[in-house]
Amino acid sequence: MKKEGQPLAEVFGHPPTDFSAKANRYRTRKLCPFNNKIPDCNKDKADDPLGVCSIHHQGAPAIICPTRFREDWLITDDAAEFFFPTGTPWTKLTEVRLKDYNGRSAGNIDVVLVAYDEGGIVVDFGALEIQAVYISGNVREPFRHYISNPRRNVSMDWASQRKYPRPDYLSSSRKRLAPQLLFKGGILNAWNKKIAVALNKGFFDTLPNLERVSKDEAEIAWLIYDLIPEHSSKGEIRKYVLRKVDTVYTRFQSALDRITKPHPGELNKFIRLLQDKIDDKLESP
Repeated sequence: MKKEGQPLAEVFGHPPTDFSAKANRYRTRKLCPFNNKIPDCNKDKADDPLGVCSIHHQGAPAIICPTRFREDWLITDDAAEFFFPTGTPWTKLTEVRLKDYNGRSAGNIDVVLVAYDEGGIVVDFGALEIQAVYISGNVREPFRHYISNPRRNVSMDWASQRKYPRPDYLSSSRKRLAPQLLFKGGILNAWNKKIAVALNKGFFDTLPNLERVSKDEAEIAWLIYDLIPEHSSKGEIRKYVLRKVDTVYTRFQSALDRITKPHPGELNKFIRLLQDKIDDKLESP
């Protein structure tokens, strides 16, 4: 895999090459343009935020901050289209605590879309989970280097540095996506409530092939997004825009089984590996 010299795709919501007054202000003030719960970026540390929204990976930006998916709240429109009939009045609530039968927390639902009637009474709801990706390597060091002098370091070549940052899709699915589906998703599915999962196309492409069903049969809608570059008249990337590129509909249990159950290799190969190790151990002094 060829490494990008500049690993950072977006810093405080803007490409590193953007030196407009707006981009400079966001970098200086450490602001978030994507509907964070506060105006500032608070990723990783509130007083020293890691203001990286996405990184370059295999020629496309990989979203590493869940707040990045909140651009113009498009994800809620897309989720509502799956949850409710057309014309249903609804609103959104963020970070809603979900508890099991014994009152123990199963975690927070990222966004709950709530449908209500003319009297404001809740008549239905659906849960929207946002899945950014974990990072392998170190993204704070190139961020610090760039932000120390953006104009000087905009063309920095980080490819030869140790711990070059890249998305860790395997850990993201096993340590985050699978537990989310197992615990929070298990409760929601038991209540017969629909779930939408917003994630980057690069992340979805690493998942096992999921058994697709029609929208009417679906219990989960996988909302798949990419960051599409918009270029200036000089050909430079002016900004990235969040766009939904696909929706995949699945049943809950079949998707959970595919994501959580490994595809085992051949037993004989593992036994040969054990035999080789035993032979080496017995032959060593």
